[in-house]
Amino acid sequence: MSVSPEPEIDKNPSTGNPEIGRSIAAAGIRTNYHDAGMGAPAMLLHGSGPGVSAWANWRLVLPALARNRRVIAPDLVGFGFSDRPPDFRYTLDNWVAHAVGLLDALELKQVDLVGNSFGGALALGLSIRDPQRVRRLVLMGSVGVPFPITPGLESVWGYQPSFENMRRLMDLFAYDHNLVNDELAELRYRASIRPGFQESFAAMFPVPRQAAVDALCSREADICALPNETLVIHGREDRVIPLVNALTLADWIPNAQLHVFGKCGHWTQIEHAARFARLVGDFLTEAV
Repeated sequence: MSVSPEPEIDKNPSTGNPEIGRSIAAAGIRTNYHDAGMGAPAMLLHGSGPGVSAWANWRLVLPALARNRRVIAPDLVGFGFSDRPPDFRYTLDNWVAHAVGLLDALELKQVDLVGNSFGGALALGLSIRDPQRVRRLVLMGSVGVPFPITPGLESVWGYQPSFENMRRLMDLFAYDHNLVNDELAELRYRASIRPGFQESFAAMFPVPRQAAVDALCSREADICALPNETLVIHGREDRVIPLVNALTLADWIPNAQLHVFGKCGHWTQIEHAARFARLVGDFLTEAV
């Protein structure tokens, strides 16, 4: 049996840093993004952890998903290696406008959207605001519906840079603490203190942080009106975003299906990478 070669993933030869992919102007913002595979396009929207980038979020599943489709994974404005305009207002509308700007810049009329946590709120917002641009929707550990902020999310958004604080967050994200070690925590800590990273991160989710949760919500009526085939994924032991969010989304979205991973925290795409990639890949390739 022949095995398909792994698709080529962007790696910047000048830096050797796999987090840096291609660069394009999207909605007037220089945007770092990864572009792999061929075929029907899917865009992956990352979460909001400190020091996060598209590569850090999706690196374990991007090659598998790109075997059968084109996969675009951007650093959203204010995150990773995309620009941080000093006068940019970090709001749901503006983040959605940046994502739509990337679709425009890449001349993509319609994509499948996969949103993780904060990225799930953006995927919902984009689907509601620009419905013709979205075919199928995957929401993983998603924000975007009302819930009382958890102590876990309060810790994530209130992060103050130190190795010790990052190590605690890594343990919070993962159910299996064997996935977390000092080397990983050190890498994420170093990412969080690159010039400009913490300044933009602190501006996104100021206290009271419940207001930031509420500001990322879409209206119930708009979510209930979504026509998209939707896959809702959550980790049963998620201590950052509560499982009830997934139940709410599966209840509100008419064409939704729900998959809950047991023995899994907030890192579904990392803790169960192969199963996550198969589940999402099969969902996106099903006949309508």
